[in-house]
Amino acid sequence: MKHTISALVANRSGVLADMAEEFKRRGLNIRSISSGETEKPEVSRMVICFEAPDELTGDDANGLMEAVGRMPFVIQVDDLSRREFVDRELVLMKVQRDGESLSQLMQILEVFRAGVVGLGEKCITVELSGDSERVEGLIRMLSPFGILSMARTGKIALKRGDE
Repeated sequence: MKHTISALVANRSGVLADMAEEFKRRGLNIRSISSGETEKPEVSRMVICFEAPDELTGDDANGLMEAVGRMPFVIQVDDLSRREFVDRELVLMKVQRDGESLSQLMQILEVFRAGVVGLGEKCITVELSGDSERVEGLIRMLSPFGILSMARTGKIALKRGDE
């Protein structure tokens, strides 16, 4: 089962490593982890996406949240998997191209509202931000052309609405 948690943490060295260590100790594989300053420079928001066995429910999930919440640098932690949230991810890709494929590539990019950030003789560099399904969709559509390299930010997320 996929989980997404958001934690407000003190913006200081070692926090990312300590957080990752807690997941390692529990045998949980982090799929993506994003961290950056919030509106307060002394506070960062970490968004951690991980997959856990289906048996990580109830007490196990609560135990993880409690353990993370007890860490000395954690200000607040939320399990976004259990509520409505909005998420985004950024992807940059270099895609192989030739004169004949450029117009087809441009049509695909237009459908996805992706941007061209670089154009070379043999490749095109594109960017897209959106939810994970949109990013995955663009990757599937561009794969037949040949993706030469790719970088993804991982998911960032916030609770939806007034919460």
